[in-house]
Amino acid sequence: MQSIHESVLLHEVIQGLTASNKTGAKGGADVPWYLDGTLGGAGHALAIAKALDGNVNIIGFDQDPQAIERDAKTLEGKAKKVILVRENFRNLDTVLDTHGIATVDYILLDLGLSSDELDASGRGFSFQRDEPLHMTFGDPSAHIFTAKTIVNEWTEEVIADIIFGYGEDRYARRIAKGIVIYRTKKPIETSMELAEIVKSSVPGFARKSKIHPATKTFQALRIAVNDELNSLKEGLEKGYARLGPGGRMAVISFHSLEDRIVKEFFKKQIKNGGRIFTKKPIQAGDQEVAENPRSRSAKLRIIEKI
Repeated sequence: MQSIHESVLLHEVIQGLTASNKTGAKGGADVPWYLDGTLGGAGHALAIAKALDGNVNIIGFDQDPQAIERDAKTLEGKAKKVILVRENFRNLDTVLDTHGIATVDYILLDLGLSSDELDASGRGFSFQRDEPLHMTFGDPSAHIFTAKTIVNEWTEEVIADIIFGYGEDRYARRIAKGIVIYRTKKPIETSMELAEIVKSSVPGFARKSKIHPATKTFQALRIAVNDELNSLKEGLEKGYARLGPGGRMAVISFHSLEDRIVKEFFKKQIKNGGRIFTKKPIQAGDQEVAENPRSRSAKLRIIEKI
């Protein structure tokens, strides 16, 4: 199955990572290593390979086995070496050690949910179709709990804390109460069922907003199920530690919680031999937003390791 994902800020990522810098050749390697922590449809990885005329080694991570299979075909013959791993990027240090890779020269973490996950995974990420309420990256059976577990078994207080803490939804308490009342009648099974519960729990005027009232709840549950914020913190620390001299790390975030973590981490690295390559986060232009509405909230930050 071909990927339907459109890579966000593609030109800006490639330009920011590969533009020449004062430190010369990154890492001193004849063939640089590019680490893609969130392969998705491999759009960024393919563009990096083209920008460097194939003179690059690629190591890519994704928790979705279907993505790994698709991307292997997409990247075949496009780089010197291509290593694709079904793994969370929070474990990148272990994977690099396994393959004998001491340092890398470019890192990209695109934290957005790919269109393949959102529209075609069948795991309940979207409230626009009726799917099992998993919200897991990869095999649901490999997770300790799913979104279905949270909404059907966890307490009202904990559910409210998740929706408010990870979704920053002002109606978190009302939504949690609505979920708990509904589940006394029957278990909540699907994404569309949950979306309707959320919609009915918020005030009438909030239901008329251009943004679906379940958007923040779905974001919050997904973050909780996949432990995304802790994964990000670990990935940033481990990734920066494995950057070679002159190497660059680019991160695309899609909501304030992620961007705050990235911003603070980058600021901290200034004291450890880092240079912020983007004084302000780069955002998608009007044309890209028109062509790909999901890019409207994307923020790109890049740091260089001196």
